[in-house]
Amino acid sequence: MTVKERFLKYVSFDTQSDENTHTSPSTTKQFELAKYLKDELASLGMVDVSLSDYCYVMATLPANTEKKIPTVGFIAHMDTSPDASGANIKTRTVHYDGGEIVLNEEEKIVLSPMMFPELTKYQGQDIIVTDGKTLLGADDKAGIAAIVSAISYFVENPSIEHGTIKVAFTPDEEIGEGPNHFDVKAFGADFAYTIDGGEIGELEFENFNAAAARVIFHGLNVHPGYAKDKMINACLLANEFASWLPKTQRPQETEGYEGFFHLTNMSGTVEEASLSYIVRDHDRNLFEQKKTFLKELVAQMNKLHPGSTTLELRDQYYNMIEVMKEKKFIVDLAAEAMRTAGVSPNIRPIRGGTDGARLSFMGLPCPNIFAGGLNFHGRFEYLPVESLKKSCDTIIKIAELTTKIS
Repeated sequence: MTVKERFLKYVSFDTQSDENTHTSPSTTKQFELAKYLKDELASLGMVDVSLSDYCYVMATLPANTEKKIPTVGFIAHMDTSPDASGANIKTRTVHYDGGEIVLNEEEKIVLSPMMFPELTKYQGQDIIVTDGKTLLGADDKAGIAAIVSAISYFVENPSIEHGTIKVAFTPDEEIGEGPNHFDVKAFGADFAYTIDGGEIGELEFENFNAAAARVIFHGLNVHPGYAKDKMINACLLANEFASWLPKTQRPQETEGYEGFFHLTNMSGTVEEASLSYIVRDHDRNLFEQKKTFLKELVAQMNKLHPGSTTLELRDQYYNMIEVMKEKKFIVDLAAEAMRTAGVSPNIRPIRGGTDGARLSFMGLPCPNIFAGGLNFHGRFEYLPVESLKKSCDTIIKIAELTTKIS
């Protein structure tokens, strides 16, 4: 089976996660892909193949050399984003000759380089797209396909020297819970890579520090005809609060290392309203300042409207550079592997996070490598087939180059 065929098989499984269930995994349908992958890894001859009650798949490809070589791991996540449907994905492979790609003629859904200029880089290549009604699932089933195909390559070519290789597939990455039940000790790798990046060449070892905030506003409802000096409208309190946050620190106004406050959800009645934010910054000090700023705004609301506002604030993950700066050789190894595979490394900070961020702080240094897809989390997601193949090649080269580490 080719890496493309594997990918197309994996996206046939609906594995959308759900942050509202408060279970692990968040959706039981993720087990369907997990069971399939467990059987596939076992059929390839991997050992210690397991599927935990929390829907984590782990397996080992034993070393075929007596050399003392570090154990390297490769990790990808099985779930797809709650932002768009992952059910009944209809894929199509297009040989891209430029211009627009009509995803759905009936509904006039078009993948256009006017909106997505990166598309022009893939002229002359085969691209996998959807019918415009669902996401594609390259995030991160492309990563899974690249890993499994790399394992298959080593099984089919036993003369190629490699050390022990560990593989893990996790649930619930898209809702920030991928590492919640990841057993680093049982995994047993000295270092690892998440294959969860986007465009070809991406190599990332810096990410946002991240927090989630929910601001709750308490109002007082009375008949609007007799509301004079009595009614307190929680929705208006929420609007007032939202207006205080700096417009220049919204996602659509930031890039590079710039952080932001992102309003992700709002709901309310006169009696109670809430605003949900994610807070992001690469710089730890600026990250802490952003959280302090939210607390100060809540205090200001309560000064103007006594007892009206409460704040729920929790950290989600931190910038892995705090760990990786002491393990830079892992990044250098990946960059060399990419060049050997004919890929130019594009080292840049992640304007987001991966399982690898938390895993790095759990004792498993884990930078992030491209899987090849673009426009994640929506109906315009696509995957250049050549990029997927190069992701697989990079994994193979990492494993080969690891044999040179003494």
